[in-house]
Amino acid sequence: MSIEQELEQFYARVGFGKELGKRPCTVPVYTGCLLVPLPNIDARHTYLKYHDIHHLITGYSVGRIGEGEVSAWELGTGSFLSSPLLGTMNLIALSTGLVLEPKRMWIAFGRGCQSNNLYPSKTRQAIDDEKWSSIAEIKNDVVEVKANKRPSVIRTFEFGVYAAISMLIHASIALPALILRIGTDVILKKNIIQAIKPVKRSDLY
Repeated sequence: MSIEQELEQFYARVGFGKELGKRPCTVPVYTGCLLVPLPNIDARHTYLKYHDIHHLITGYSVGRIGEGEVSAWELGTGSFLSSPLLGTMNLIALSTGLVLEPKRMWIAFGRGCQSNNLYPSKTRQAIDDEKWSSIAEIKNDVVEVKANKRPSVIRTFEFGVYAAISMLIHASIALPALILRIGTDVILKKNIIQAIKPVKRSDLY
């Protein structure tokens, strides 16, 4: 099965569709118990296919925890070196993962420190030129291929910095979004407690 075919199966399995026609100005992003519409920046559009392949080669889901894990993994691989905007997007998803399952975020970051991501332009071009014939081949070449078995002291400190910044970003996005949600619920005459009570979701993992 080709990489494109595996991606199509992945999209069908998780309920994603191909982006057709005019690209939307915003995209919903998990922020705590809310889905917040954030600008659909060019960096996301450019790297989205390769981010999705990261889900396949790491085995992380597209739920809130899984998105946090793949973002932590990408940060461990050095996503900020590919694109600061991409790294910032990773921090947004990481923040939700840290709230829900901080240990899993640390483990994913550690895996990332042993791996390479697919974001460098030469690697993206190699995928598009079909250098690898399957997802399994990509995984064998990039996931946990480095000698280090655990993050160094410097990289541990790096994760701590990422965690602190991501929580600041989380607060700056989630609090205004929560206030807006409560405000609209009050206008619509809903109970305030129900408005701030997180809805039980099946897409955490």
